[in-house]
Amino acid sequence: MSTRHVLLGLLAAGPCHGYDLKRQYDARFPQARPLAYGQVYTTLQRLVRDGLAAVEGTDSDGGPERTLYGSTDEGARELARWAGEITAPAPFVTNEIFAKVVVSILVAAAAARTGQGGPDAAAHLRAQRAAHMERMRELTALKAAPGADLSTVLSADYALVHLDADVRWMTTTTARIDTLTAEVHAA
Repeated sequence: MSTRHVLLGLLAAGPCHGYDLKRQYDARFPQARPLAYGQVYTTLQRLVRDGLAAVEGTDSDGGPERTLYGSTDEGARELARWAGEITAPAPFVTNEIFAKVVVSILVAAAAARTGQGGPDAAAHLRAQRAAHMERMRELTALKAAPGADLSTVLSADYALVHLDADVRWMTTTTARIDTLTAEVHAA
């Protein structure tokens, strides 16, 4: 996710302080990787440097001085350009679960040749599937919670679809473990 574009999008609603942008980010992207305050301010400084945002003023409201940022016309054009781009599907679809299963199969095959034990890919997949199912239950409950806002529901739906795809892959792969292991043993 492009932090600079997300912050530009949040600024499109009107000028805002960095602290408030961080809070809006947390509210609008509840399932995303957390954004640190330092990252917000560094990104805002780069947006100002690049002419995509401008300092609109400062205030203190009885506390420390806070800078108010707003999007520029160039920032609005950049946001529109970015939002209109089609995001290419990821060219590589590997993740840590996939890597652990492949390594487990390879190590188990090598261990079998030497008579030693090795990791159990099928057991790992069963345990991982259980963890995914638990997370899916949590997300489903989050969506159904009273007062769940649109951002929460949309992000939970997005995560649920991806978790479901992982679970389907785990089910298919578990059914193929013996065949895959035999192929590695034969190689």
